[in-house]
Order: sequence, then C-alpha cells, then structure tokens
Amino acid sequence: MTPPAVSSRDLPHPARDEIRLEGVLHALSDPMRLRIVRELAGASGELSCSHFELPVTKSTTTHHFRVLRESGVIRQVYRGTAKMNALRRDDLGELFPGLLDALLDAAVRQAVRLGG
Repeated sequence: MTPPAVSSRDLPHPARDEIRLEGVLHALSDPMRLRIVRELAGASGELSCSHFELPVTKSTTTHHFRVLRESGVIRQVYRGTAKMNALRRDDLGELFPGLLDALLDAAVRQAVRLGG
C-alpha cells in the first residue's frame, strides 16, 4: 500500500515520543518564544501567526515559530492561507508532568517582577 501523498503545506512535527526535554527547554529559553507560548496558553483555541505582534522582523518571527514547532512545544497547521498555532499541552503534560504550567507561572511572576 502506498502512503498518502504529503502536501507541501504539511509541516513536520516530532511525534510525542520524539520530544526531548532539552529541546523544549531550549525553545522556551528565548524571551520571544516564551512570549508566544504565554499568549497561546492564554488563548481559548488556535492563534494565527499574524495574531502575534513581536518586536522582531518577519523572518525572525518565522524562525521562532519553527523552533517551537520542531521542539514539539506547538503544533502548526494551515487553515486556508493562515498558519494556525496551538500548544501541544497534552503531549508536554504526558511527557513532562507539571513542566509547562510551572514555566508559565514562573514567566508570569518574572513579568510582574520586571514590570512587563
């Protein structure tokens, strides 16, 4: 049986068992990527890339989303022409229980402490 054709718009994501703690921590170590994850965590659903107003160039924004996707922190899918983003909360919670919530709580406390 021939596998289904992969669309050029399908984005590569690691399977749950391929997500590594080092990759997740690296992805979340950058302030812009942590900002993206914080916004996604507060959203009730998926957010498009254009939703995020980051103080960096479009190419740098694209890089940040790619790092988050390739590390397994977010899932990206095309819906029409929009690239939609969502946290892989279930996968991360299964692999690293409590890690995402602890990091998000720490990021909020740091933002309050630093006035941002």
